[in-house]
Amino acid sequence: MLSRVVSVFSRRHINVESLTTSRSSMPGIHRFTIVAHVDEIMVKLVVPVGKAGRRRKGGFYYEPEEIVYQELALYKVPTHIFSNSTSVEKLIRSHNARVLEIEPEYIVLEKTGHERETEAFFKELEKIGIYEFVRSGRIAIVKPMERLNRYLKSLEEEAV
Repeated sequence: MLSRVVSVFSRRHINVESLTTSRSSMPGIHRFTIVAHVDEIMVKLVVPVGKAGRRRKGGFYYEPEEIVYQELALYKVPTHIFSNSTSVEKLIRSHNARVLEIEPEYIVLEKTGHERETEAFFKELEKIGIYEFVRSGRIAIVKPMERLNRYLKSLEEEAV
């Protein structure tokens, strides 16, 4: 399934910024959250518009103001940058990050937020030393529930 989804975007030369998949609250239904910066015309080519508005065959697309979204980022930094300094602790607090693991050679930090927030924390850590950085794709929950609930209910009725 993932291969088919990616090929739809690849055939149209659309750069996928992030792609996240997970199970949903409904058994047997999996959610794909795909971030691509394209205009509405291109979206309609990728996610064809059916009679129900902006959905067809389980696909929905949303504008940024219609969703609540976050990303997760992990940072591995050298332990020695913490010695004799409160500036790193202040940096962690100012970015609302948290310490996940402390080892003799490194410390793993976690930050959730929008891409610009996780990137801003990365840029600050780059100045003082960083071993690794990884960011998840966007995860999102939609604000307008009626459309999605109606669709999920129709799936349940079809299954019966």
